[in-house]
Amino acid sequence: QVQLSESGGGFVQVGGSTRLSCAASGVTFNDVVGWFRQAPGKDREFVASISWTGVITDYVDSVKGRFTISRDIKNSVDLKMNSLKPEDRGVYFCARGAWSGRPEKYGYWGQGTQVTVSS
Repeated sequence: QVQLSESGGGFVQVGGSTRLSCAASGVTFNDVVGWFRQAPGKDREFVASISWTGVITDYVDSVKGRFTISRDIKNSVDLKMNSLKPEDRGVYFCARGAWSGRPEKYGYWGQGTQVTVSS
């Protein structure tokens, strides 16, 4: 059974940093775990993904150089977010799926965690 649970986030100032964690269970060797975000009134947007082996990563262009996705030995997938901008705000979800930036390719989702970026 696949279970995903996000933590972290909250209120962060523009230019600041925060870390999100996704506690994952039931994820296997061939899986991909991704982070998505959804701002009010907007579609869910791909942010980053990582192979469960931790070897391969992918990022949306808008976060490259600022965000880092990683997997640790405790089966957590973290998203380190630096140099935050107002447009980074939203509810962040982790999900298990395939190598794709399309939300419909991910079949399992966490409940989401809010990130608010304030100036």
